[in-house]
Amino acid sequence: MAGIETKANAPRLADIDLRVPPARDKAAARKRLEVLQKRLLRIQQTYWHERRRAILVFEGWDASGKGGAIRRVTELLDPRGFHVWPIAAPSASEQGRHYLWRFWQRLPEPGTFAIFDRSWYGRVLVERVQGFARPEEWRRAYDEINEFERLLVDDGARFVKMFLHVSPQEQLERFRSRLLDPTKRWKLTEEDLRNRERRADYAEAIDEMFARTSTDLAPWHAVAAESKHHARVRVLEIVTETLERGVEVTPPPIDPAVRAAAEELLGRRAGG
Repeated sequence: MAGIETKANAPRLADIDLRVPPARDKAAARKRLEVLQKRLLRIQQTYWHERRRAILVFEGWDASGKGGAIRRVTELLDPRGFHVWPIAAPSASEQGRHYLWRFWQRLPEPGTFAIFDRSWYGRVLVERVQGFARPEEWRRAYDEINEFERLLVDDGARFVKMFLHVSPQEQLERFRSRLLDPTKRWKLTEEDLRNRERRADYAEAIDEMFARTSTDLAPWHAVAAESKHHARVRVLEIVTETLERGVEVTPPPIDPAVRAAAEELLGRRAGG
């Protein structure tokens, strides 16, 4: 595989424990979330000052909670330092180019995060299952994606790839909830319903995606999302742990020149 090693312990859907953990006090859960969000803000500030880049990829079943998880990730962040890219079907002009072309246009600038709500993995998921890509196209895409991610890591980007997993029963319940809630009906589409009919085909494609693209450089993290609250906390844990690894996030000391200028200004003010 062009020298890229896949992880021996890549996730498998059958191995993901979807049992909802014991209910935790909502106040305690919110506090844990806030602690992680503040920690992520410090990480973002470090990445900004050191001009580091991070790429967060969210994949998952329809109604698995990707949007809610992304909102919690970004809730306390400086909006100047990240961009969320919701990925839908390619436009007519994008269809005439290599499928990775449109993602090159959305890669993060130095010091920022790029957050993808779905991603280039559509090539080996929806395009594979729905027949939008020919077999020879999606089969070669695994190596193309691994090389794409490797060159970005080699160029200094940090990857966090997460897949949110829910049972078919929970997914159906969330579809019902969306249909009955006037403020959420827009989230449910005919495509969601069609995709559910092909769930077994998607499960096969997802497991092959894990097996062939979970690498040491950019591993997949499977998140049990049967409980939205548990999933959001787990996503923040994965993001902070991954982005902190090998990075000193302690705030730097004040610049000596700034300190001197501030002391001179404060001294003049203090002296009248």
